[in-house]
Amino acid sequence: MSNSNNFSRNTQTYLDTFSCILDDMIKGMTCAELNNSISHNFIVQMIPHHRAAIKMSENILKYTTNLTIESIACNIIEEQTKSISNMENILSCCSAQRNSDKSVCEYQNAVEEISNTMFCRMRDAEAVNSVNCNFLREMIPHHKGAVKLCENAQEYRLCPELEPIIDSIITSQKQGICQMEELLERLS
Repeated sequence: MSNSNNFSRNTQTYLDTFSCILDDMIKGMTCAELNNSISHNFIVQMIPHHRAAIKMSENILKYTTNLTIESIACNIIEEQTKSISNMENILSCCSAQRNSDKSVCEYQNAVEEISNTMFCRMRDAEAVNSVNCNFLREMIPHHKGAVKLCENAQEYRLCPELEPIIDSIITSQKQGICQMEELLERLS
């Protein structure tokens, strides 16, 4: 991802931290304990995804002086902390919502494809000597992955308590993508 000769110490430290966050997210999502409940599986894989967004946002807040980036990062921390709490609160009841083996297999195959694409796009995001641009280039595919994971889950029978959480994730992440893409175009 990066060559330390091309970056300031701050940028290199930012990028190194991001790489660790991404590795932790990949491990959390791919090693989640799955069962025959798509609702359960969605929650236990989305929580590490959200935790990574929070850590990525905390990472950029150490370095940015851009007020819009700061606002985006603070909003991500607030929204995704709330979303994690909401998902943790419904996990036990949603785990009881069972799906057929065929549905779970189809769902999980799509999750793996979406996740692997997201992981690659985040890891391969162009790195420059601007933490602000780097953050946006990393977070946009992260948000796009969340939207696709949510839309995939909506194709199946879900726990009713999970449905509004998924709707909220889609709405907020699509808004975030638009805002970040516009900002990246201005900063690039």
